[in-house]
Amino acid sequence: MESCALTLSSSTLNPKPLSHMIRNTVPRIIPVYSSSSSSSSISYKTTNSNNSGIFFGSYSVFNNSSLLSQKRVHYDLAVVRATASAPGTSGESTTPAAIGRTLKLAAMFGVWYLLNIYFNIFNKQVLKVFPYPTTVTTFQFGCGTLMVFIMWTLKLHPRPQVYKSQVVPVLMLAMAHTMGNLLTNISLGKVAVSFTHTIKAMEPFFTVVFSALLLSERPTLWVVSSLVPIVGGVALASFSEASFNWIGFGSAMASNVTNQSRNVLSKKFMVRKEEALDNINLFSLMTIISFFLLIPFALVLEGFKLSPEYLQFAASQGVNVRDLCVKFVLTGICFHSYQQVSYMILQMVSPVTHAVGNCVKRVVVIVSSVIFFQTPVSPINSLGTGLALAGVFLYSKAKRIKPKAA
Repeated sequence: MESCALTLSSSTLNPKPLSHMIRNTVPRIIPVYSSSSSSSSISYKTTNSNNSGIFFGSYSVFNNSSLLSQKRVHYDLAVVRATASAPGTSGESTTPAAIGRTLKLAAMFGVWYLLNIYFNIFNKQVLKVFPYPTTVTTFQFGCGTLMVFIMWTLKLHPRPQVYKSQVVPVLMLAMAHTMGNLLTNISLGKVAVSFTHTIKAMEPFFTVVFSALLLSERPTLWVVSSLVPIVGGVALASFSEASFNWIGFGSAMASNVTNQSRNVLSKKFMVRKEEALDNINLFSLMTIISFFLLIPFALVLEGFKLSPEYLQFAASQGVNVRDLCVKFVLTGICFHSYQQVSYMILQMVSPVTHAVGNCVKRVVVIVSSVIFFQTPVSPINSLGTGLALAGVFLYSKAKRIKPKAA
């Protein structure tokens, strides 16, 4: 008898992946025929990409029959579908592990936002009565350094293995990190918290510029278009800002330059995977280096302002020293903690998702600071701030769009 073959395609069966087979592999049902003088034996077999098979059943047809038994075919297909849809074989993402990860991520975003709110409020209160931003920033890096050593001592995160080739790149990144945080504190001491964060919404603009200059990355039309509302919104908010101050405006803009140059340089230098530091350890090393870099600058520029004599003098001027010291410590803890949580989130999500979350964080900080400090906001100022933040959101979405191949 002449041999024949029949393949039932995946579109006909539409099976679900089996638990004992490789995920994302669609099985095919192939009857295997063997000829004999009286009958042909047919065995149904499922195969995957690895050519492994499991037999579901077999039956015989007479050699004088040109059609398969329809009832038997339907029965075998029912067996295949029932087996493929058995519990535990669906591969759906609504597993307890996936739900737990989602809840953990949502909690981390909430902690990130909450720590940002408290940091900006406490930091502004400290800088109002203690106008020494270099000393404040040094103390914050000092708190972060202590927390890093505690983290490594308790083995909450593995210590980094630093290679000789990493010393110079990490040092350059730490210098940019130091300047970015120092300039941000200078701005927060001079203008409203909401205005500082509105200016810092221009970070994507400098990211695009430095990526083009240092990495030769050509931005897409969508990315460039998203920068228009960012620049326009910041300009509109600046013209109508009641607390506008050139020092505050300039330092916030300069912090954008240093922070984004740090981010771009990290891409340029940390390219060898075998020597790459994870985000948390890279941030930890930058924190330690920043602390030791700022100590001499704080002493030269502002002197030692945390001495008992100065605090006694501040008390004579009506400053609640105990309250000041408590908020000093809280700003240091919140300063390091919110950045640490931010890097932990970055290890769990894509950079684009993190950028969208950062945009939402800026909105939360601006709104909360306006409410807490009762900052006067004009309609034009609100429009400019909203336009800039909308541009940041569009920029995050535009980064998802892949440029078409030439």
